[in-house]
Amino acid sequence: MTEWWWVRHGPTHAARMVGHTDIPADLSDVAALSRLAKTLPKAATVLSSDLMRARCTAQKIGLKPHQDPRLRELNYGAWEDLAFDDPAVDAARARAFWEQPGDTRPPQGESWNDLTSRIREVISAHPTGPVIAVAHMGVILAALSIATGMPAKSALSFRIEPLSLTRLKWFGGQDWAVECVNHQP
Repeated sequence: MTEWWWVRHGPTHAARMVGHTDIPADLSDVAALSRLAKTLPKAATVLSSDLMRARCTAQKIGLKPHQDPRLRELNYGAWEDLAFDDPAVDAARARAFWEQPGDTRPPQGESWNDLTSRIREVISAHPTGPVIAVAHMGVILAALSIATGMPAKSALSFRIEPLSLTRLKWFGGQDWAVECVNHQP
């Protein structure tokens, strides 16, 4: 069994599509970081995205993560770093991407199914022990989708706040238990 402790990085305050762009997180909420650190298991495999907002969040809560680029946020391709309503974003394609996620991709980007495949690889590589993974909202939603078998559109209805914890237990194969989603210690 693997107990996954998914932690979303600190807030970025970016009102745009930020996937692979390497921007910092606001890690000024020392009390929230301290509460989160106290909640996590002391002995665990520790992973993080290699992007600074996840990596620095992990370090700020006292973790020394192995950086795994597969834990990066969804790649928004040509939409990267644009506002959701930016004229450069094709409205019909964006609507399909958000309303019927699955195989639809931003230009030069990846689909929700691509992201889910990446996260499935990471999960499969850790069949035992507790694992703390400091990552991004899309990554955590993909893990939740894998754990529950729900389609991406349903997973996208969940909120995953900055510095929140989502705990999932994997018993192997398709057997999962959801312990908590978006818990803010």
